[in-house]
Amino acid sequence: MSFETISVIGLGYIGLPTAAMFASRKKKVIGVDVNQHAVDTINLGKIHIVEPDLDMIVHAAVSEGYLKAVLKPEPADAFLIAVPTPFLPCNEGDVPEPDLSYIKSACEGIAPVLKKGDLVILESTSPVGATEQVAAWLSEARSDLTFPQVAGEQADVNVAHCPERVLPGHVVRELVENDRVIGGMSPRCSERSVELYKTFVQGDCVITNARTAEMAKLTENSCRDVQIAFANELSVICDKLDINVWELISLANRHPRINILQPGPGVGGHCIAVDPWFIVSKTPDEAKLIHTARKVNDAKPDWVIDKVKLAIADFLQANPTKTAKDVTIACYGLAFKPDIDDLRESPALKISQVISLMHSGKTLGIEPNISRLPIGIDNIELVDFSYAMVNADIHLLLVDHAEFKSNNKPDGKVIDTKGIWM
Repeated sequence: MSFETISVIGLGYIGLPTAAMFASRKKKVIGVDVNQHAVDTINLGKIHIVEPDLDMIVHAAVSEGYLKAVLKPEPADAFLIAVPTPFLPCNEGDVPEPDLSYIKSACEGIAPVLKKGDLVILESTSPVGATEQVAAWLSEARSDLTFPQVAGEQADVNVAHCPERVLPGHVVRELVENDRVIGGMSPRCSERSVELYKTFVQGDCVITNARTAEMAKLTENSCRDVQIAFANELSVICDKLDINVWELISLANRHPRINILQPGPGVGGHCIAVDPWFIVSKTPDEAKLIHTARKVNDAKPDWVIDKVKLAIADFLQANPTKTAKDVTIACYGLAFKPDIDDLRESPALKISQVISLMHSGKTLGIEPNISRLPIGIDNIELVDFSYAMVNADIHLLLVDHAEFKSNNKPDGKVIDTKGIWM
């Protein structure tokens, strides 16, 4: 069975590019999102996120009638769920538990329009067992249809997990070129998922089961988190020993079998800062290294903030006629990584917020990829690079955006967490 109409639930950083790629191959695509602004923007042929080349693809897809955005699911042949999987609220020090409420809401939305022969794919990064939970929720909502947990190969509706594996800033290219891990709840579910993705995927589609596919994505990001934790811990050690950590890493990486990553102010984003907790929450007694890496990376922002406090004290000691209210701090970069507008789980944003609340003077935010700050962030003044360079007393480099790399080190006290102004 071919897939003539494809529905993508969730039109964010993964869902919208995925919908656009299917539409670029002349498939009818119905994008679903609860955000009215996102829906209206897409239907105008524009995008509400920053991602290179995506604007042109969306504009063409909408103009040619292959892509539309709606608030409520409509019938389709395949449904891809690409909604957030954040944490449930927890006390500080507790292991965060995954919040599957967005996935459940997506299932409740598509259940009424499901029909025999449909395919449902969970793309959201999820804890092990989430795909089976999706099938269970759909089965409860549609007792007139059969699902693979009971009917196996003869199921009316096929269900699979296919985690996204793309790098923000390179999503359009990597959606096409990267290999995909396909985890169906039955061989038939996997086969049909491969058929769907081969609409535009040039990389290999590697088949496994749903649980292994879920764990594969968590493993990839947990491995990265552990590697970053080593670099971040090394930066703290080097600071105490008065060693330039970037020079040290450069020297160590000359060894043919060593590839140490670069340290920073912490770890952010919707994947690396989140996914390891899904493993830890399921297997807390076994995931000792993964848990420790999470704690190391989550502690790095506090270390940076302590550096800022020391810089303020040094500035006031050198300028005895001034008070803390006279000190302006510039925070360069608020996104979770370079050259994107994504603020999710961003350590740079967290650090800037804490500084703005603890510091009685001005806190400037320099983020060239956004035009306004999120609602609720009132103590940070969003300014451009040139203004901050002239008006700040303390310069805190948090994200190595291209604009910052191309400019000289500012005058005054500099705290560089990325090593570009050292």
